[in-house]
Amino acid sequence: MDGVISSWDLSVGVDGPGTRFVIFTCGCPLRCLYCQNPETWRMRDGHRISADEAMAEIGKYRRFLAVARGGVTVSGGEPLLQPRFTAELLHRCHDSGLHTALDTSGLLGARATDAMLADTDLVLLDIKSYDPAAYRRLTGGPVEPTLRFARRLAELGRSVWVRFVLVPGLTDDAENVAGLAHFVAGLGNVERIDVLPFHRMATGKYERLGLRFPLADVAPPDDALQDRVRAQFRDQGLNAI
Repeated sequence: MDGVISSWDLSVGVDGPGTRFVIFTCGCPLRCLYCQNPETWRMRDGHRISADEAMAEIGKYRRFLAVARGGVTVSGGEPLLQPRFTAELLHRCHDSGLHTALDTSGLLGARATDAMLADTDLVLLDIKSYDPAAYRRLTGGPVEPTLRFARRLAELGRSVWVRFVLVPGLTDDAENVAGLAHFVAGLGNVERIDVLPFHRMATGKYERLGLRFPLADVAPPDDALQDRVRAQFRDQGLNAI
C-alpha cells in the first residue's frame, strides 16, 4: 500500500500522549486561514512512500517510543484523503502494540471505516468553529460533516481529544465557544479540549513557498482571552488545557 507524505518527525505531548512519531500526509480539502502546514496542501508536492517503508522508519524508534509511552500519529494535510494508506499504517502500528492516533478535521470522517477506528486509540479531532458561517469563512468548507463524525466517534466509544485553535476575531466569539462547549460536553467520550492559541510562526514558511499568510496581521490571543475560553469549556465539565 502506497501513500503520499510530506515528512515525518518526532514530537512530545502535542499529537497524543508521550513522545510521538508523526507522519504528515499530503493533500487537504480545506484551506484554513491559520494553517501551519501549507506544504501539505497538494498531494503532488509530497513524495510517495509504501507502508512497508513507513513501518521500517517507525521501527527505528519503536523501542524508544515504547519506553517513552508514546506512539504514532498520522496527521496531515488530511490523512482521511488517503484512507487506505492511513488505515494500513494504523492497523500495523496498533497490531505491533504501539499507541495510535489519528489527527483529522473530520470533514472526511465518512471515509474512516469502523475497522480503521478500531485500530485508532485516540482521535485528535480539530473542530475549528461551531458556527457554520464562521467555519466556512475560516476553512472554505462545511462544519456538519465534522460534527457528524464526532457523534459517530461517541457512538463507537472512541477516545477523543478536541482541538480548538483560538483566533481573535475569527473563533473567539463567546456564543461560538459556548455552542461548541455544549456540543462537546454532550458527547461523553472527549477526554480533553486543547485550546491552542493562534500564532504566526508559519509566516516564514509561507514566504518560502511564495504564498501570503492570510493572518499575518492578526495578533495572538492574550492571556485574558485564553482564560475566558478555557473557563467556558470548564463550565461544561470539560478538561480544557
